[in-house]
Amino acid sequence: MRITLSHLRPIYMSEQEISCSDIYMQDSLVFTQGSKYLIRAHSGRGKSSLLNFIYGSSNHYCGEIIYDDKLKAKGIQSEVISYVFQDLKLFPTLTVWENIKLKNDLTHYKSEAQMEEMIVLLGLSFKRNQLVGELSFGQQQRVAILRALCQPFDFLFLDEPFSHLDQENVKQVVALIEKELASQKAGLLLTSLDPCVSFKYDSILHL
Repeated sequence: MRITLSHLRPIYMSEQEISCSDIYMQDSLVFTQGSKYLIRAHSGRGKSSLLNFIYGSSNHYCGEIIYDDKLKAKGIQSEVISYVFQDLKLFPTLTVWENIKLKNDLTHYKSEAQMEEMIVLLGLSFKRNQLVGELSFGQQQRVAILRALCQPFDFLFLDEPFSHLDQENVKQVVALIEKELASQKAGLLLTSLDPCVSFKYDSILHL
């Protein structure tokens, strides 16, 4: 699968504001399944907006977004993209297990044993039955990542996913994500304020 952006621009930003962007207002920029991309920018430069445009949760843009050879169609994103939003979008009144299982009940992608194994791998077994709203933000980030891995996808979108994780937790999360990306032959789009060196990227793009 390919995702092609053509002359993409947030409607709230002028062409002058994004004149140095590697992504916005480019004639054609292609994200290819199986490749890893790091998208870097300072706050307010449109990192989250970019992922939201491609995913379909925001239409506040000019230009075109094309999946393979077809214009983006409503609803297709849930079939081909798994997304860890910056605000995570977890259910705070449900437990860690319930948040993960809720997603898997829709996709039937992982077995319960596989979900349990992932929880242990990311050091959350002792929080399994705790309400997500009672967790630290870093713990919530790990839950959101686990939930995102409970579905088939061609691309995984991660919006500043490691902002509240220490290096040891980042290593564990990256190892799990790398395994899932390889298994699904999927691509990765990751946004970061900093030069995130956790993955070996095929391309680093600046907004």
